[in-house]
Amino acid sequence: MKIDAVADEEMVKNAVGENEYDALAVPPNADVDLTNEMARKAVAALREVFDPEIPVNIYELGLIYKIDIIDIEGSKEVDVYVEMSLTSPACPVAQEMPGMVQSAIFPIENIRHVDVDIVWDPTWDPSMMAETAKLQLNMFT
Repeated sequence: MKIDAVADEEMVKNAVGENEYDALAVPPNADVDLTNEMARKAVAALREVFDPEIPVNIYELGLIYKIDIIDIEGSKEVDVYVEMSLTSPACPVAQEMPGMVQSAIFPIENIRHVDVDIVWDPTWDPSMMAETAKLQLNMFT
């Protein structure tokens, strides 16, 4: 079942303010060091990847559980590890989603390798969504 958005990112930014949007766009359970520049770039790239049935990016939807940036000794390059889930084990793009995540992150300069693991613990639920995603979908929990 496809879910339609009642607001888009622009509408939410207008409602909450440009400065407040970034704080509200962080999912409560995401384990991401946003002080790390490469992690911020990875998040920005993942905000361009959308769930095919829910018109919200996979980061704000709360599907990204962890992003680890692994420095390569003696190099400017880094490896990236992403741990994520899906809204359902029956997700129609379950097989393609790791490739979508890799394809989003690989173009970032100095990325050497991207590993993506799909996990089912904890099970995703709507409480894992960022406030911005809830606003876009008119879901208030």
